[in-house]
Amino acid sequence: MRLLLIVLVVLLGLIQYPLWLGKGGWFRVWELQEEVAGQRETNDSLRARNAALQAEVKDLETGTEAIEERARGELGMMRDGEVFVHILPPGATIPVKPPAPAAAHAGAKPPARGTTAASSPSQTRPPGAAPVR
Repeated sequence: MRLLLIVLVVLLGLIQYPLWLGKGGWFRVWELQEEVAGQRETNDSLRARNAALQAEVKDLETGTEAIEERARGELGMMRDGEVFVHILPPGATIPVKPPAPAAAHAGAKPPARGTTAASSPSQTRPPGAAPVR
C-alpha cells in the first residue's frame, strides 16, 4: 500500500510539473499577461500621440494660424511693425554672447590674394580691436 501511495504521489507530481513550471504553465501565462498589459499601455500612448500629430498635420494643411504660431515660437519670426518683448522672471540673467571676431564684421576686408587667413592682420588682433592701418 505504501508503494502504491508513493507511485501515485510521483505521478501526481509529474502531471503537475508541466501545469505550473512547463513551457505553457501558469507562471509563463501570468508573465505573458503582464507583458501584454504593458504593451497595451504603450500602444495606447502611441495612438494618442499619433492622433495629436494627425490633428497638427491637418491644422497645418488647412490653416495659416498653425504655421504662424510655429514661425513665431520655434523660429522667432514676427510681422513687420511688431516689437518683440521678452520678460524675464525675477533673478534671471541675460546670457551674453561672446563678441564676434573682427573679420566677421561688415567693414572688415578679406585677406589679399595669395595670403592665408593666419597671416592676415585681422586674425592676429584680439576681437573688438580697431583695425591697424
